[in-house]
Amino acid sequence: TGGIDLSVGAVFALLGVGMVMLMQEPGSPLRTLLHLSDTVIPWAASAAVIVVGALLGLLHGLLVTKVKLQPFIVTLCGLLFYRGLARYIAHDESKGFADIPHLEWLRPFATGNFPPSPTTGSANPWAVPVPFVVMLVVAAVFFVLLHRSVWGRYLFAVGRNEEAARYAGIRSNRIVISAYVLCGFCAGLSTIQLAFYTNSVTPSTHGNFYELYAIAASVLGGCSLRGGEGSIIGVLLGATLLQVLRNLVNLLGISSSLDFAVMGAVIMIGVLADQLLRTRRGT
Repeated sequence: TGGIDLSVGAVFALLGVGMVMLMQEPGSPLRTLLHLSDTVIPWAASAAVIVVGALLGLLHGLLVTKVKLQPFIVTLCGLLFYRGLARYIAHDESKGFADIPHLEWLRPFATGNFPPSPTTGSANPWAVPVPFVVMLVVAAVFFVLLHRSVWGRYLFAVGRNEEAARYAGIRSNRIVISAYVLCGFCAGLSTIQLAFYTNSVTPSTHGNFYELYAIAASVLGGCSLRGGEGSIIGVLLGATLLQVLRNLVNLLGISSSLDFAVMGAVIMIGVLADQLLRTRRGT
C-alpha cells in the first residue's frame, strides 16, 4: 500500500509482556471475568495476543485512512507508545515463563519440531522446526490472498495509485485497513513464537530492530516502498537472505560490532542494483 509499520518490535514487547502477565497472575480480573482455569489460560492468553495484535493493526489502518495521517508517523508514535506502555505495566522488569504451568502443549509451537520426535529412541532426522512450518503455512495463505484473489489485485492497485483505484470503484480505505489488520495479526502470531523462543520478555529490549529486519527483508525481496509491487516468494527469499547474511558474518569471523554495518551495506547494494535495473528497463 506504500505504507510502512515501524511499531512491530514494540508490539512484540507489549503483547509479550501482556501474555506472560496474564498467564502468571491467578487473580487477574480477566481470569475472573472469563471464568478461565489454569489449564486453558495459556491458550486463551495466546488467542488474546493475536486478537489484540489485529486490533492494533485496525487502529493504525483507521488513523491512516480516516484521519489521513502518514503511516510513518502513525507507526512511529505506536513504536514509542507501545514500548513505553510495556515498560510501565511490567515495571521495567523481565517477565518469564519459568513458573507458569500447563505449557507443555503450547511451548512446542515455538521450540518444537514437526513431526515430533518419538518419546523413546533417537530424534527424527526429517523433523523441521515448528516455526518454519508455521511460516510456510502463513506464506501459502498469503500467496493465495495476494496473487490469486480479487483482494490481492485490489491491494496492488491501491498501492500503485490509490486515487485511480478509487475512481475504478475499489473501496481503497477498506483495502488499506485490511492490510494493517493482517499485519497486526501476523505480529500477534510472531509475538507468541518469539516470546517462547526467548523464554522471557524484557520490555526495554524485546523485539528491538525487528521492524527494521522486516523492512530490510521486504526490500531485498523486491517490495517497493512506494507501493504496488512485491511478492510473497520474494519476501521469503529476502528474509532467508537476511538470516544467511547474519550467519555469514559470524562464520567469516567479522566482528559482531560490524553486524549492522555489513547488513546495511548489502541492503544498500541490493536496492541500488534494483534501481539501476529498473532505470535500464525504463520502469
